[in-house]
Amino acid sequence: MQTVDGGLREQHKAQRRERILDATRELLRDSPELVISTERIAQRAGVAPATVYNLIGPRDKIWEALAAGFMDELERRLAGLGGEDPREVVRSTVLLFVGDPVVSRRMVREWEESGVVLDRSPLTQLRRAMAHARTQGRLRDDIDVDALAAVVAASCVGALHQWVAALIDDDRFLARALFALDVALAAAAADPYRDELLAPLRTRGAV
Repeated sequence: MQTVDGGLREQHKAQRRERILDATRELLRDSPELVISTERIAQRAGVAPATVYNLIGPRDKIWEALAAGFMDELERRLAGLGGEDPREVVRSTVLLFVGDPVVSRRMVREWEESGVVLDRSPLTQLRRAMAHARTQGRLRDDIDVDALAAVVAASCVGALHQWVAALIDDDRFLARALFALDVALAAAAADPYRDELLAPLRTRGAV
């Protein structure tokens, strides 16, 4: 059983950890091309450099922690929306990244494992939303929603990296992510919903 003192220690550690991540975000927004160092983060957060290392870890772990923060925020947003519409899952994910472009671009560019950035919340939520669509009869019963969601997520990661490289703008990023979803939904559509799920592909312009 955890003591009161132990609980307070963990609470204070969590607060310092969040202060460190907030300081990292502030540094990135103030100087987008700044080389992030433990010393700079510690100075901005008002802690010792060793505290940054002990509570979060080396630089790659800092990017990982920032990515986890993005996913925590996404889960909060999707919880407010109910999380049952695949389009809202994809739209909310894209808007989260473009809403904080400096931090998200640096995180994706510099985190060695950024290819798995969507594997947590967006992918889990997308699976649930597609499973809900299948239960409603909008998708065929024989569809593997896990595989379908993984294909969409892979396409979204590709669009994310294009956006990070400034090859596409915010609107194109969203359009390409939604296009990947619409293609998947149309391919998996149950007969009564085929025309409805094909309609976005018939009316869409260039992506």
